[in-house]
This record gives sequence, C-alpha cells and structure tokens, in this order.
Amino acid sequence: MTSALQLEFLDLRHFSAQHLHPLLEEESALWSQRLHWDYRNSASLVLQYVESHLLSGYAALDQGRVCGYIFCIYENNKAVIGDVFASRRGVDESAAVAIELQLIDRLLETLQHTPNLSRVESQLLLHSHDLHRGPFEQAGFHLYPRLFMELDLRPPELPQTSSAARPLATEGPGGGHYRPWSSSDFDLSPQVITSAYAGHIDSEINDQYLSQGGAQRFLHNIVRFPGCGIFEEQASWVLAAPNNETLFGLLLCSRVSAGVGHVTQVCVPPEFQRRGVGENLLQHCAASLRAGECHAVTLTVTEQNASAVRLYRRLGYRVQHSFDAMLWEKRPG
Repeated sequence: MTSALQLEFLDLRHFSAQHLHPLLEEESALWSQRLHWDYRNSASLVLQYVESHLLSGYAALDQGRVCGYIFCIYENNKAVIGDVFASRRGVDESAAVAIELQLIDRLLETLQHTPNLSRVESQLLLHSHDLHRGPFEQAGFHLYPRLFMELDLRPPELPQTSSAARPLATEGPGGGHYRPWSSSDFDLSPQVITSAYAGHIDSEINDQYLSQGGAQRFLHNIVRFPGCGIFEEQASWVLAAPNNETLFGLLLCSRVSAGVGHVTQVCVPPEFQRRGVGENLLQHCAASLRAGECHAVTLTVTEQNASAVRLYRRLGYRVQHSFDAMLWEKRPG
C-alpha cells in the first residue's frame, strides 16, 4: 500500500458491492478472530446497501483499489456511524489505523456541517478502546469506554456449593415466573426498556432507550433483523407477571456464530432491581445456550455501570476486549 498522502477519498455511493467485497471478507475474518463473531450476515447487509447506493460515507482508495471505508445511517435528526475499517493486508496496524482516522475525520466534518443534524452516535465494537479517540475528541464527542465480556459455557466441574450448581429459579419477585421469550412479548418490551433505562448512562449513549417508539425500533433491529446475529428465542428469557400481560424483566439473546451466543439486552425495571432478576435471567440464558451446544456467551457493558460489571464478573464473565461508544450533540443556539 502506498503512502497515506497518495490515498484518494471518495463518496461511498460511487462504489458497488464488488469493489468492497474483498475488504468486507477481510473484516469478517477479524471479527471472527477477535470477538468469535460471524460477521458475514452483517457484511452481506452492508454490501446490499452499498450496491443500492443507500449508505452515506467514504471509501479510501490506493491506486484505484478500495482499501478502507466508513459509513453512517441517518435517523431523522440523528446519524449513527456504523463502521470504519481499513485493510491490514501488506501493512502494519498503525498504517491501517491512520487510514481509518482520515476516514473518520472526513465523515465527522460532513456530519457536523449537515443541516438539521443534532446528534451523532457510534459504537465501534471491533476496534480497541482509545484507538480512534483523536478525531472524535477534536470534534467534541464524549467517549464512553465499554467492555466486551465472555463466559465459557464449558467450565470444569464446579463444587455443589457453587451458585451454578443450584437449580434455576422458576419464580421471581412480584409473583412473576421465568419463561422463554414469546412473540407476544414484543409489544410488552418497550415499556420495560424505557423504565429500566430512565436516568441510566446507557440512555445517554443510545437515545432509542428514551422513548417507546425508539425502544420498539431497537427491538425490531434485534429480534427481526439479522444485523446483530440470529435472534435466539429459546435463549431469550423474561420474568412475566402472573397474567403474562406485564414483564418484570427481559433478556434478549442472539447467536453470533455456530457456538457463541450474545446477550444483546438485559432490562430490569427499577422496582425489581437488586432482587436477583438480572442474575436469574442470565443463568437461564446460559443454561439454554449450553443445551443448544454453544460453548460461550458474550455481552457488552458500559464500564461506568459498576454494578452490572460486578454482577457479570461474579457469574464468571471475563473481559476479552474494550472499545468506545461515542456521542456528539449539537449545542443549542
């Protein structure tokens, strides 16, 4: 690859899926290596949107070959930066990161000069904490360190006194009962999400948690859209009221590769927190994935959410990777 000074940066909408396919193949291999995540479904979706010229962003070219890209998606007055990646083939990591930083710079400048755009969010899960801090901080973004944690579902035999050896709870507070997710829970879940995240740091990172409509869009992306893995209905659990018309807790899980599940959401309303609901939902999920021949389950958590981090560590989750969530909001006036 030639010097970054000779690189050309063009609008992503000038390119077809064929131009980006080798780059997405390389990126998919890195997702598998670093996070045990089969990224091929997500890559296919990106390529479909590229082919339809629907993704805003930039491509970096080296002697006419696409060697990096960045894209964002617009949602009303908000933009979400979905990904940035530059090829590592034939160069060291620092050279690839330098291209990614230039791509970020160009996109941030475009976004911050876009009329009526008041908010930009991003979570670059693949990339390590602080790797791209510079351009985001210079553009006035606030950064939130996040942790990628993993639980081995094939541990050695545990002593019978271990919590993992105890029978799974079937009943919970409020007279509720634990059961697998049902399609009828889709309409009940937005209220759980908005209640659980009211005043929570994660609602600063993702404003979909703040409204019923936003929570419903979030659920749609998790349950009905394959971008975050394939939704695992039998490994997703709820604490339901006796009449099944209200949820007291919620856990959503997707399968991100053949042997790995990923907890995409754990929500417990304030009145049921610190009563073992989150722990029991996680234990049910782990047991379901183990029965489904998964060897690991992963999740992400904001580092500042200390109580959740303590719970996950106590249940055996270990930090495998750290990354950043980024947020920019336009100042009034």
